[in-house]
Amino acid sequence: MPVRPLSYYRDRYIRFQPSPFCAGCGGGIVLNCFVRAIDELGVPPDKVLCVSGIGCSSWIPSPNFRGDTMHTPHGRALAYATGAKVFNSDLVTVVFTGDGDGAGIGGNHLIHAARRNIDITTILVNNLSYAMTGGQMAPTTLYGKMTATSPYGNPEGPFDLAELAAAAGATYVARWTTYHAAQLTRSIGEALGHGGFSFIEVLSQCPTQQRRLFEMRGPVRHVPSRILEMFSESTYVRGSRPRGSYVYAVPRGAPGESLRAVEGAVEGLGAEARLVDHLAFGRIVRVDAEDLEEAKERLGGLGAVERLVGPREGKLPLGVFVKRERPEFTETLRRLVERKGGGG
Repeated sequence: MPVRPLSYYRDRYIRFQPSPFCAGCGGGIVLNCFVRAIDELGVPPDKVLCVSGIGCSSWIPSPNFRGDTMHTPHGRALAYATGAKVFNSDLVTVVFTGDGDGAGIGGNHLIHAARRNIDITTILVNNLSYAMTGGQMAPTTLYGKMTATSPYGNPEGPFDLAELAAAAGATYVARWTTYHAAQLTRSIGEALGHGGFSFIEVLSQCPTQQRRLFEMRGPVRHVPSRILEMFSESTYVRGSRPRGSYVYAVPRGAPGESLRAVEGAVEGLGAEARLVDHLAFGRIVRVDAEDLEEAKERLGGLGAVERLVGPREGKLPLGVFVKRERPEFTETLRRLVERKGGGG
């Protein structure tokens, strides 16, 4: 992947205007990855159609991308994109949608676009809530998390969108986060070159709403980087091995007090203890130690620790989950029309 200055991509692919995103939003990272992918593939902007619905993620292509964009009603981006792709199958058609827009309001269109295997690349930016309209609970909000409409915690389990798309028939399915920008760029390139329905879920930071969702105290300016670090801490790439020798300690009580107790317990082991954010467990203590078994033994009976958590427990898998071939919808539709004599 060539390394070029941001000005190169801005001058070729981006309209000059103030950004519509909140400070620290992941939308700019997704846009950056997208234009790098189409540049790497050599796809001219006038051969690309970007379709979006309603929500923060829908502002990624429109009005930022210097090319054809279609802004559609809430949840209907895939329906409009299907019509556009059938009318002109030569277009590289890309849908930008969010977890509320694409999996909530537009969930029915998602599963049927996957079932048809129409040659559309769908980039679903998942910020775990209906972020633009006030941070309401979405189909992807994690169990127990507080939102504007679940002030006592979300009582529902979330969709696993990668599994949903795969089960519905998508022939390319991947999941990354905005922390994994290089992997996301490569994956978008693969999806654009794939002849069928491609679905990429991108877990993205939303400092405006996720500060409440993850109960992140402290200065607002630190929230974006904390969320990105949490994505790194809470995920793993399928097929990879855990790096380092570490364990997590779930605090019993205030995290800061638990950290001090953990530091005292592992003193003399050459171990490092620090507070980290975790998608599944919140603010917890990570303990890196060469003699991990001794560290775990010391921490096992510590009153300030509720329990110990292994390196992979509660973490979200990333990577390419599905890559297969089967008949593509516009091609089978074209052959059907030709066979029945309706080509003219």
